[in-house]
Formats: sequence, C-alpha cells, structure tokens
Amino acid sequence: MHMNHDSDAPPAPDIAFDDFLKVDVRVGTIVEAEEFPEARKPAFKLRIDFGGAIGIKRSSAQITERHRLEDLVGTQVLAVVNFPPRQIGPVRSEVLTLGVPDEEGHVVLLRPDQPVPDGGRLF
Repeated sequence: MHMNHDSDAPPAPDIAFDDFLKVDVRVGTIVEAEEFPEARKPAFKLRIDFGGAIGIKRSSAQITERHRLEDLVGTQVLAVVNFPPRQIGPVRSEVLTLGVPDEEGHVVLLRPDQPVPDGGRLF
C-alpha cells in the first residue's frame, strides 16, 4: 500500500468526478490469508472473493501491525480492482486493498460496518 501517513498533508489537487469514476473500488470477502515471509516490509498474502463478475483476486497488504492473520478470513474489505497486476516478490498482487494509517502510521483496513454483497462498487 502506497500512502501518505502525514495526516497534516494538504488535500490532493482537484479532480473531475469522471476521474473518480475510473477508480473501481469493490467490496470483497477475504477467503484466505497467509504469512508473506518474502516481503520486504511485513505483509500478508490475501485472496479476496469479489463475487461473480470479478471472482477471487490476490493481494499483498502491509497490515501486520493492526490485524491478526486468524481474524482476517471471512471479513470484508475494500479494494481497487482495476489496477494492472503488480509483481511483489513471488506474489502477483491483482488488487490494491485499501487502508488508512492509525496514529503510528500502521495500516487499518477499510471495511463496511455491516455485511454487504461481495462485488458491490463504492460510490
């Protein structure tokens, strides 16, 4: 996850609403979570089910500080599903799982606060 941990940073420049619509953020359920010992920074390997049209996608997420591996399976997360895949060591990361920094800069996953259908698109 590439993000600015500086909560005092100014907002990014204005964009058109159509530009926002190009970013396809969907909800999915984590179906598998594994250690990722080969990662440069501590991370987990995830497989996330986004439902029928998109299916199960892989992701690497630097969420080891605030999330326990055994708590992740079965929980829903938000991810960008229309970036080109990136090779991260041995893992082909197909979606960007979204999070925000806590007070120490550790990643906290963005999750819906109620169960919702997998594949639903952020709007």
